[in-house]
Amino acid sequence: MNAAQISQSQQQAQAGNTVLPVVFNILDKWSCSQSQQMALLGLSSRSTLNKYRSHPQSAKVSKDLLERMSYILNIHKCLRIMFTADESVYHWVQKPNSHPFFAGRSAMDIMCGGRVVDLYQVATRLNAWRGGRS
Repeated sequence: MNAAQISQSQQQAQAGNTVLPVVFNILDKWSCSQSQQMALLGLSSRSTLNKYRSHPQSAKVSKDLLERMSYILNIHKCLRIMFTADESVYHWVQKPNSHPFFAGRSAMDIMCGGRVVDLYQVATRLNAWRGGRS
C-alpha cells in the first residue's frame, strides 16, 4: 500500500468510528436484538459488539463494516422519506411484508441472513419504492 492508500484507509476507518454510534442508535430504534445487530454488522462475537458499542472510537472498522453501515444508513434514510410517523420509520423493518420479494418475511428477516447482499437487496427495494434510482 502506498501513502495515499493508507491515508484513505485511515480516513474511512475514522469516518466509520464517527458513524458507528449513529448506526447503533438506528439499530436500537429498530428494536434489534444483539444477535440481529451482530448479523447486520457482520460481527461474530457479542464481546466485539459490546466493545464497539461502548468504545466506538476504538472499533476496527473494515471495508465490510463500512459497507454494512452505509446500507443501514441508506435504509433508514429511505424509511424517513417514505414515512412521516416515527412508529412506521422504526418498526417497518420488523413487520412481516406481503410483497412477493419478502414473501411474508420482514425486512429484518432478510437482512439478518448475515450477508452484505441481504442489506443491499432491502436497500435497493426501498430506493426504488421511494422513487430513487436502484
